Formats: sequence, C-alpha cells, structure tokens
Amino acid sequence: MRKITALLAFAGLLRLAATSFAATPDANYPVFFQPWSAAIDSHGASTIAIAAKAALAHPKDPVIVTGSADTVGGAAANQDIAQTRAQVVADALVADGVPRSRIATVATGALSAPGTAPGSYAQFSRRVLIKVGN
Repeated sequence: MRKITALLAFAGLLRLAATSFAATPDANYPVFFQPWSAAIDSHGASTIAIAAKAALAHPKDPVIVTGSADTVGGAAANQDIAQTRAQVVADALVADGVPRSRIATVATGALSAPGTAPGSYAQFSRRVLIKVGN
C-alpha cells in the first residue's frame, strides 16, 4: 500500500512539473521532422500543445516559430522546406488556440554545425523552434 501511495504522490509531482513546464515563457520548444517532410508526428504534436499552453498562459509575449532544414539539398529547396515546416507548426499553434496575430514565422534554411561529421547533426537541423517570450 505504501508503494502505491508513493507512486501516486510521485505521479502527482510529475503532473505538477509538466504543468509548470507548460507555462514557462522565454523557452524554446523544438519540433523535429523527418528528411524532406513537414509532417508533424505525435511527439511534435505534444511539444506544440505544450508551447501553445505557454503562449496562452502569457498572452502578451510574442511567439516566434523558426523553421530549419539540414544541409542536404540546394539552398532554395532547404529554404522552402524550412518555411513550410514553420508554417505547418504555426497553423498547429493556431488550432491549439494561439491567435495568429501573435505568431511570427521565420525560415533559416539549412543549419550546419562546424566540426561535426556529415549527417550527424542533420536530425537536429530538421526542426522548428517555437519561442514563447522575448
């Protein structure tokens, strides 16, 4: 019985921590994508929902959605997929209740990290960062 009580208390703390995290301004919420895709998976949808809660909890803070791509492909194609990803995430934030007027989208095109092996940084470059706050 003590174990069950302890587990329930721990679960309550986890819920509290998740709620606190969801309302944190000045944070980046990353949404990752597969190569050449702008489809949001279940992990991305969860991250967007948390970012939307943070945005709604801080209605005066801006929401900046920055799309990126990896270094595979040409500059124009990478810029296009980065913009598409940013727009898809912005649309999902709006669907979660964030007013479109608060959301700015930016596309950085390809991101690369100096000194990393080709492809090792790619999975982290294919992302959108949602920034709530300044």
